[in-house]
Amino acid sequence: MARSSHEILERATTIAVIGASRDPNKAGGSVPFGLQRRGFRIIPINPFAGELFGERVYRSLSEVPFKIDLVDVFRPAQDAPEIARQAVAAGAGALWLQLDIRSAEARQITEAAGLDYVEDECTAVVSSLYQIRKQTAA
Repeated sequence: MARSSHEILERATTIAVIGASRDPNKAGGSVPFGLQRRGFRIIPINPFAGELFGERVYRSLSEVPFKIDLVDVFRPAQDAPEIARQAVAAGAGALWLQLDIRSAEARQITEAAGLDYVEDECTAVVSSLYQIRKQTAA
């Protein structure tokens, strides 16, 4: 049985954000920042930045040297199948396409590899709606 979006987010601790933005007015900037404030570890993926949200930026998922629970995508739908392949190769637990992003091919790739999959939903909305917060080290 497939997990719901809130179950997927509740299980996640480390979120790689594809298309993380320096612009706090863009969803790729404001949503990851909000998730970080809720206690998630945000790993920004952006080929054009060095640091975002106080974290080192990686150019691609393949560069991330630790476990990724969830890959959160802020890129156009046509990029989703390749990102899905990268998420599978990185051993991520789930792929999440943000609001208005849908891809039957990305769904097929991730589900065939056993990853959880969400599309056309916002992680910020789900985390707020279900009051999902992570414990932070004191």
